[in-house]
Amino acid sequence: MKEENFKVLQYIRELIINIDNNLDNFPKKDIELKNRIRNISYDILEMAYEANAIKEKEEKIKLLYKLIAKLKCADFLINISYEKQIINNKRYLKFGEKIDDISKFISGWIKST
Repeated sequence: MKEENFKVLQYIRELIINIDNNLDNFPKKDIELKNRIRNISYDILEMAYEANAIKEKEEKIKLLYKLIAKLKCADFLINISYEKQIINNKRYLKFGEKIDDISKFISGWIKST
């Protein structure tokens, strides 16, 4: 496994842990938003493992672009959570930094492929 692939997976795991630890206080009316954020984070992890296992370049790149799209969706949902004042500024920035780091690593992964 390439070092950069490992870093991507490490950052994704850290994002999932942050999400699990920081989304406990969602109001019941926004529970679907919480579940969607959590499910997308697990989808991102699954897609990263899948991309790491794929040998064909074109298929791998296609999956990595889908992975970036999933990250954008997660970022959007987290932004909605912030705008609804469900999460505070500190958590919002923490999530944003992780998502940005993951996006950078995936972009580098695409370039190296």
